[in-house]
Amino acid sequence: MAPIRICYQSYVDYENGATYWDNLRAHLADIVDEGTEVEVIGITPFDSYAHPLVEFRCAREMIAQAIQAERDGFDAFIVGHFQDAGLYEARSAVDIPVVALGEASMLYSCQLGQQSGIVTINPRFIPWFHHQIGKYGLRERVTGVHAMTFEPGQILEGFDSEENFQEVKRLFAEQSKPLVAQGCDVLIPGGGIPMLLFAKEHNHNVDGAPIINGIPIVTKMAEMAVKLRRLTGLHVSRTSDYIRPPPEVIEEFLTHPKGL
Repeated sequence: MAPIRICYQSYVDYENGATYWDNLRAHLADIVDEGTEVEVIGITPFDSYAHPLVEFRCAREMIAQAIQAERDGFDAFIVGHFQDAGLYEARSAVDIPVVALGEASMLYSCQLGQQSGIVTINPRFIPWFHHQIGKYGLRERVTGVHAMTFEPGQILEGFDSEENFQEVKRLFAEQSKPLVAQGCDVLIPGGGIPMLLFAKEHNHNVDGAPIINGIPIVTKMAEMAVKLRRLTGLHVSRTSDYIRPPPEVIEEFLTHPKGL
């Protein structure tokens, strides 16, 4: 089978997240199939504050970059940001598979346990995650969302020292234990940064509930989506959420970035 080229969209740029990017690139290189190439791209200004306005600003840039990735010959596009802002719109705008960290992690967690819980990095993300869970039709399967208290940029400090890492791990466990007690049997870190931080932990769990790393999950789903499309022609439905707009609408979106 021909090589696979995947574009991985981080919501952090290299200038503000060099350690994260370096670790992410190494992690992706370790997990992809032979012949798969993953290119990480960022967003500037990066997602530095937990708020829906920031999510929507970043979503617009992500959609534009998904369109560009298709034009540049990539076979798939990964939204490497758990909030998945702009996911449905990106799928409607391109023909290559678009897979997303939050959706892929939640869907896969359903195969590991009956109920899952998310621990996000900041309480301001809790309402967003509940909307996300509802949008994916998973309210009976993803039943709890708790939060630590970091801004997106602050949690990057977990890569700087073992002491910082252990503090993130402690805070995550502190928020996870009540979820497990309430019946969650799978735990999902609500973000690519904590997922990557915990990637070095083998069989990581809290009170027996596994903590999943969604980065390999979303990457393997992207590879699978490309392979299935090549084998069978399978692609997203164009009858509802992912109806493809006419070319002039896409060009208008790309060339008119300001609302005022």
